[in-house]
Amino acid sequence: MGEFFNEIISFSSEILGTGGLLIASFTSLFSVVNPLTAMPVFMSLTEDDSNEEKAKTARKASIYMFCVLMIFLLAGTYILSFFGISLPGIRIAGGIVIVRAGFSMMNPETGGRKLSSEDQEAAMEKEDVSFSPLAMPLLSGPGSIAVVIGFGSQASGITDYVINGVAVFITAVLAWAILRVAPWLNKMIGKSGMTVITRMMGFIALAIGVQFVINGIAKFFQIS
Repeated sequence: MGEFFNEIISFSSEILGTGGLLIASFTSLFSVVNPLTAMPVFMSLTEDDSNEEKAKTARKASIYMFCVLMIFLLAGTYILSFFGISLPGIRIAGGIVIVRAGFSMMNPETGGRKLSSEDQEAAMEKEDVSFSPLAMPLLSGPGSIAVVIGFGSQASGITDYVINGVAVFITAVLAWAILRVAPWLNKMIGKSGMTVITRMMGFIALAIGVQFVINGIAKFFQIS
């Protein structure tokens, strides 16, 4: 009977550990991706499109985003290692990128734009904006790519990769859902609400970036 309860406790600990990693990975990635900041650009670029075309664009952008982030999750560490960049270096560099993105998100009026006015005007001339600029750089930009590379550098086995992949998938699904209801959500939240949410996401992203830097320094100096 004691062995039975020990097995149950061990299994419960594994479930809680898996769930905790999934929640941590999802919240980290979603706060940096922040699909809400892509809504104004999405609505502007698809203003003259039909509802069916808008739905198609949102779906393709989310799929492209998922594919890009999964590629960097699975291969990003190896690509950077090919250039002789150590894992601590990857984590510190990724943390700095995320910190910069977090600072920008905390000041949305001045530096929080993920897409410049020139880039947005150029995108207006494209027939398909799902990959560029929606998927890249709005949804899967340098900050989110740095996050998933950080996930890959800290993964200890196939289970961690699967959990992080699920986090990427959930983020992509939510990004699609947010883009689909963008006009209604924009009216409900309003500009001031969007600013507050962006600043909150920016603070979380800032904390994530700092933690990445701390982990990188600790790994480099072998600090437990």
